Amino acid sequence: MAGFVGLLRDNRNYRHAWMAQVVSEVGDHFNNIAVFSLALQTTGSGMVVTGVMLARAIPAILAGPLAGVLLDRMDRRRIMVLSDLVRAVVALGFILTLGRSDTWLLYLLSGLLMFASPFFTSGRASILPAIASKEELHTANALTQTTQWTTLTVGTFLAGASVTHFGYQWAFVFNALSFAFSACCVARLRVEGGFRPRRTDLSEDQVARPWHEYKEGLRYMRATPLILGIGLINVGWATGGGAGQILFSLFGELVFKRGPAGIGLLWGFAGIGLLIGGAFGHWWGQRASFRQYKWTISVCYVIHGGAYVIFSQMQHFWAALAFIALSRVAVGVSSVLNFTQLLRHVSDDFRGRVFSTIESMTWATMMLSMMGAGVASTSTSPRTIGAWAGVLSSTTALFWAWANLAGRLPAPPAVGVDRDEVEVHGDPTV
Repeated sequence: MAGFVGLLRDNRNYRHAWMAQVVSEVGDHFNNIAVFSLALQTTGSGMVVTGVMLARAIPAILAGPLAGVLLDRMDRRRIMVLSDLVRAVVALGFILTLGRSDTWLLYLLSGLLMFASPFFTSGRASILPAIASKEELHTANALTQTTQWTTLTVGTFLAGASVTHFGYQWAFVFNALSFAFSACCVARLRVEGGFRPRRTDLSEDQVARPWHEYKEGLRYMRATPLILGIGLINVGWATGGGAGQILFSLFGELVFKRGPAGIGLLWGFAGIGLLIGGAFGHWWGQRASFRQYKWTISVCYVIHGGAYVIFSQMQHFWAALAFIALSRVAVGVSSVLNFTQLLRHVSDDFRGRVFSTIESMTWATMMLSMMGAGVASTSTSPRTIGAWAGVLSSTTALFWAWANLAGRLPAPPAVGVDRDEVEVHGDPTV
């Protein structure tokens, strides 16, 4: 905790980025709870929740490659500010969905909101090594993720109560204002040399080749087994994690019949678990060897999947909350440890593409998982779907353990892989 306080006190840039994160992410959860509750209240169908999630997932997948290329060519801070301003306008537009019996506008606005998001989220990950010193990087990463989970906890609790007592309109207005506040904070970031990546292969007068540049990022990931492995275990988690996103709403509204407050409590206890896991991940990450880190990841995914299966079968609401929290403790530990490895090893001129690619891969898999869960929800109980979601997420532990035992996850150089070593200037059709 002292390290977190010292970082916020002494690092002006990180402090501004942190304030932007706190307010905007709380606003995000107001939007999430309001939209999912509104969709269920209007239709009573789990398929509508699936539709909203797909409307968010597909644009995020499509935007990922473009976001990665632009973040590795242009001023990352400006892209983040523009993303915030666009999302502020879209978030305010959700007010137009109130009082309507159809849901197409919920889908449209959800899609627009998520299309703009990767430009900010991947940008935030990309600039972290620029605003935190090498000594601060692990602490900055742990605080960023712990804050994300704290805002999940606080935001969902507040959103559930706020929507219940004050209605949906307030939630949408607050979300819009939160993006505007974030844009103001990000605009105040300053570093020597600016936030444009130093690219040796591009000049201002060269024509950008987005697809070629994106494939360069894919080749870079393939040439660095640890980075590729971290991306693939995110995919493994998402096979069950996508279904889990829908199940929170179904369990809160339909299984436990507790309305928006129930959805908020489920998300809130998930956030508490992530917060505890993030704190432990920060502590353990400062002490664990690289070998211990890799084994920790396997253990975490076994605990995560097993606890989720138990959550799905609990008959008592408070027992279910306890197991969803335990499941997320494991996710929190693995997330902090994996993200620190990425920040230490990914080269600056590939950072935007690597983070956006992992985000897109995760969203694409979640989309398939959500589709499967949505279709299954018409004929299968949420409890059965939840059990399978937990089992699927646990398979990640098997993949990671096999790769580790086979020696396929060596530690890369701390500065990242050199561009010449991965032949990113080769045939663009590769």
